[in-house]
Amino acid sequence: MKRLSALDLHVEILDTTLRDGEQTPGVSFTPKEKLDIARMLRRLKVDRLEIGSARVSEGEAEGVKKILQWSEDHDNPERLEMLGFVDGGRSVEWIRNAGGKVINLLCKGSRNHCEIQLKKSPERHFSDIRREVERAVGSGLKVNLYLEDWSSGVSDSFDYVLTMINFLRDLPVARFMLCDTLGKLNAAGVNSGLTLMFSAFPDLRYDFHGHNDYNMACANALTAVECGISGIHCTINGLGERAGNLDIAQFAVAVKDFSNRQVRIVEKELHHASQLLEVLSGKRCAWNAPVIGSDVFTQTCGVHADGDRKGDLYCNALLPERFVRQRDYALGKLSGKASIDRSLEVMGEEVISQELREKVLNEVIRLGDRKKTVTAADLPFIISNIMRTPEAVRIRIVDFETVSHRHGMPRSHVVLEFDGIRVEGTSTGDGGYDALIKAIRKCLREFGLVMPKLLDYQVRIPPGGRTDALVETTVTWKGPDGRNVITTGVDSDQLVAAAVATEKMLNLMLHGRNDG
Repeated sequence: MKRLSALDLHVEILDTTLRDGEQTPGVSFTPKEKLDIARMLRRLKVDRLEIGSARVSEGEAEGVKKILQWSEDHDNPERLEMLGFVDGGRSVEWIRNAGGKVINLLCKGSRNHCEIQLKKSPERHFSDIRREVERAVGSGLKVNLYLEDWSSGVSDSFDYVLTMINFLRDLPVARFMLCDTLGKLNAAGVNSGLTLMFSAFPDLRYDFHGHNDYNMACANALTAVECGISGIHCTINGLGERAGNLDIAQFAVAVKDFSNRQVRIVEKELHHASQLLEVLSGKRCAWNAPVIGSDVFTQTCGVHADGDRKGDLYCNALLPERFVRQRDYALGKLSGKASIDRSLEVMGEEVISQELREKVLNEVIRLGDRKKTVTAADLPFIISNIMRTPEAVRIRIVDFETVSHRHGMPRSHVVLEFDGIRVEGTSTGDGGYDALIKAIRKCLREFGLVMPKLLDYQVRIPPGGRTDALVETTVTWKGPDGRNVITTGVDSDQLVAAAVATEKMLNLMLHGRNDG
């Protein structure tokens, strides 16, 4: 383990979403998207960005140039790095022409990769690397060296790794970047490998680049931090090929909560960064992904809700407020009375009588047995239905017709009723639901009502391929009080299901208002 100075307490994070993240199957960012991601990473306060690979495509060249030009006014260009290859100077020239300042030179960190893939002797590969480094430095570039498959090299052929670094250590290499390319290490393996590196070359600066094939990337990176590593490589949402790279959100909170070292990451930006990458990459995060998953701050069990209500007994250091999120209490067959009360508190509702609470709980459990998850947003409707009050539904989408054309914009006509008064509205939109929402918005204006902002729209169809299958449409809205409101509609027609979810939201919006 390396002895740390005060300056070493900070762990550098290199985000490689724009380079290694693009190796995710089906992911390719446009030049504008690359710039948007780079700006977001700057707000996140990532120390360094790996923004692309040399000699890939014209689009790649355009993307890195946009980021580098932006950095001249808004960032330090030396924080922006690019992958290059031992290719006789072509990568060096490509990066220099793009305006880059740093090359991350890819070398073979194991004997097998050198001799089998390159079909070169170690001596020849080392000499080629030396010439490439000298060429890059002569062109004004700062150089870091990637040791690809270092995890195999350090365990199977450490003499190869030792000879390589001895041959190159006199060169002006800023960092040696140690790669667990196949995600094959565990924490003990990381500790063993880094102990060998620090013992043999204590004065060099190392990064650790881990993959997540065995779901150990975060534990491995935390071990590297404890060993004294200088930098860690991550991606947003763990993007990367196969099982992906180390997820930046998981790593940032692990360092803060489980080590005596620090990172600069702004935790309140992590969820926003994750959502942006979901949109741009087309890859959704797992619902239970730590920190960023949709359900990770949701309690379901009634015992847990009771413990939280009495003293936050089921809360850990990962408080949702750290990430500009909130704790929710899902309702279903495992719910208890405390679950109902906590959900009502989240909704800003008064705690109901014990008799009514029993009836509501029975209805929630009944729905749970049918595999229906009840959200807090459903509670006012359940309560109103049980109490049989006439205000259960004040606003209704009486009817609508939406027509789509192959060569024209969809058009929707809506009949909406509010407290017995009917109005109609017609609008076009970019899609059927967009046209429906715009027509509803027109109707609401007649009553001085404003449609909340739509945040997310998801459609789920049971597997099996039946054309008459029920469709579950889930819509997330930004409520009047700033909280996210989720409503769901179910029907065999997707647009009707969306209309049901929208009608539920409109009535929820009106719940508690005094409109006379």
